[in-house]
Amino acid sequence: MQIPFLDLRASYLEIKDKLDSAALRVLDSGYWIMGSEVKGFEEEFASYCGVKHCVGLANGLEAIHLLLRVLGIGKGDEVIVPSNTYIASWLGVTHVGANIVPVEPIEGTHNLDPRLIEGAITTRTKAIMPVHLYGQPADMDPINYIARKHNLYVLDDCAQGHGGRYNGRLVGNLADASAFSFYPSKNLGAIGDAGAITTNSDEIAEKIRVIRNYGSRVRYYNEVVGYNSRLDEMQAAFLREKLKYLDEWNSRRSKLAKIYLTELDGVTGITLPEVIKDAEPVWHLFVIRIQARDKIRELLSEKGIQTIIHYPVPPHLSQAYKGQDSWVQKNLPIAARLAEEVISLPIGPQMKEEDVQFVCKTLIQILQ
Repeated sequence: MQIPFLDLRASYLEIKDKLDSAALRVLDSGYWIMGSEVKGFEEEFASYCGVKHCVGLANGLEAIHLLLRVLGIGKGDEVIVPSNTYIASWLGVTHVGANIVPVEPIEGTHNLDPRLIEGAITTRTKAIMPVHLYGQPADMDPINYIARKHNLYVLDDCAQGHGGRYNGRLVGNLADASAFSFYPSKNLGAIGDAGAITTNSDEIAEKIRVIRNYGSRVRYYNEVVGYNSRLDEMQAAFLREKLKYLDEWNSRRSKLAKIYLTELDGVTGITLPEVIKDAEPVWHLFVIRIQARDKIRELLSEKGIQTIIHYPVPPHLSQAYKGQDSWVQKNLPIAARLAEEVISLPIGPQMKEEDVQFVCKTLIQILQ
């Protein structure tokens, strides 16, 4: 038996006719940059998230970068970020010249710990950037409370949280503005790179629209030094079709996660993910903690089960941030420990329940 970590081709085949038609629709239009598909997706995704604005961008990293830039965050400023996250959350801050202030996660959820935030705030702090890691919404109420108390922006990285809910509100409508990636493996994934920001702020949305398009509202008339970071018309067409299936596919992920949580509950050597009160995760990833992780992965692979590590190197220990110790604190033991123990088990909307059962059975046998 072969169980891939995620079968992207299967998701294509399930709605092949609709995706093929979307591609032909764009090709037949003859309008391939910033056309009706981008406009349609922006309107539909904003409506889905329950916000006033969605602005399509080229990818998720640029969504973070440009969002910080239009808010005037730059050299000498500080942004609080999770110590445990994909490096893109940090890179967006670095790209605007601001200083990263990493804060450790709650061990059970792997998400930013609100209890540690105020201790990291200084007179230079401008924003807090929680990440909805693995599809688990961060604990946003206390984060937003702290931000209001200190007059800070809250900008959340929603790259893994499409469709997740916190206190009944969708991810993408929990902060001053939200950055999304639609990388192909995401719950709402394009067939290539794509990203967006969502917000209820007219000012933020308009500034993003200008800066993504060479700093221009009207062709050849450039107001600011901008970027070329436009959502591709073809990707927008694909996303419009896949958005129709997002809730259903997230529901399938939740059913698979429930099997994992039930079958692996109480198994010696496995630490299961925790879900915070009032959160409805969408299980972009199903991440457990386990000792002798690399050996376990090897044994699972021998049985045809593919796993991935998210993430083997925490940002502060990466080569990219080597030598930056003056502003990146070195003592981040939780992030370092998670990097040594986490393993992501296969999960995806086209995965069969019997395959999850097989993964659980095999893992338990290995640990016995």
